[in-house]
Amino acid sequence: MTLFEKLPILADAAKYDASCASSGGPKHKAKQGGLGSTTGAGICHSYTPDGRCVSLLKILLTNYCLYDCAYCINRRSSNVRRARFSVDEVVTLTTEFYKRNYIEGLFLSSGIIRSADYTMEQMMLVAKKLRREHGFAGYIHLKTIPEASPWLIEQAGLWADRLSINLELSRETSLRKLAPEKNAETIQFAMRQTGERIAEAKKEKRRFSPAGQSTQIIVGADDASDLDVLRSSSRMYEKYKLKRVYYSGFSPIPDASKALPVKAPPLVREHRLYQADWLLRYYEFSIEDLASASDDGMLDLGIDPKFAWALKHREAFPVDVNTAAREMLLRVPGLGKRAVDQIISSRRHHRLRAEDIRRLSPGFKRALPFLIAADHHSTALLDRLDLRSRIAPSQQLELF
Repeated sequence: MTLFEKLPILADAAKYDASCASSGGPKHKAKQGGLGSTTGAGICHSYTPDGRCVSLLKILLTNYCLYDCAYCINRRSSNVRRARFSVDEVVTLTTEFYKRNYIEGLFLSSGIIRSADYTMEQMMLVAKKLRREHGFAGYIHLKTIPEASPWLIEQAGLWADRLSINLELSRETSLRKLAPEKNAETIQFAMRQTGERIAEAKKEKRRFSPAGQSTQIIVGADDASDLDVLRSSSRMYEKYKLKRVYYSGFSPIPDASKALPVKAPPLVREHRLYQADWLLRYYEFSIEDLASASDDGMLDLGIDPKFAWALKHREAFPVDVNTAAREMLLRVPGLGKRAVDQIISSRRHHRLRAEDIRRLSPGFKRALPFLIAADHHSTALLDRLDLRSRIAPSQQLELF
């Protein structure tokens, strides 16, 4: 195969990996004679604050694999067209695509060939060559292999902006059933070691995976509930200080195992998990809060999880925007973190009226039934039995 015959195969094979964003990465600018630059705003078809769309080359080193994970299109027993890049071919693609302004970075993953150590070494060499031989200062994200030598993973962190290790399934029993060659303890051990090295490097002010580490959980390949998934995420955020957990809806594959579902989960399930994840990280919600607003461990697909919690806990509302604690304001549907901070800052100078809230928050209509302001103190909307149907259609896919 030629290089450009391999490219569509290995680019398509990488589409199932969701964990590829550069948020949290430091800004780089190439030295004279070097290549590339990156901003802290994002890669992989993300948008910068000034409206620019930035992207990365997202490929596998190879889709050959020694493992036979039931949910993976590239598993050993899968009947797919195979290809493999050499280290120099990936370096060439990255530099040539960058020169043509197609990309601003690289996301590289791989199937396992020969051994975990051999594969990890090949991926590490791609990043090392880009940095040392080509002066590439763009974003590099490497998907690391937990079974590989810790030394190789440490070397990868010297050259990559972010490392990620996929948890893949939230339940250890599911991993043993669907990916018997993988071990949850090995994955968690690699995450812990990577997290410790990142923390040490920050303390010592040296470079090691400066954009942190992330992981991916496949949703819908087993019978794990949304709360099972979120509990795993919460533990990993706490124990390993992950930058992000990505949620990837299971996609049915050809010649699939009978142990797998026939249909993919609804896409909105992925969306609700991201919303709930945001509540856990930035809105001071707990797993118990989300559990109290769910049925049978599943998030409500019809409304966002913050609104679902508010409907189940109407006794906590309305809250007074002029006196309420920040924690309670963060729980008001329609009020984002930035709006809450602006409310707290503004109310130091004067009592806020409903019109003030309207100016501060684009979600004012959703927030109004749950608020008290200087000129608004009605519980009529909050007590309505049809409150959900009155608000939900306008916020079906809104963040909060």
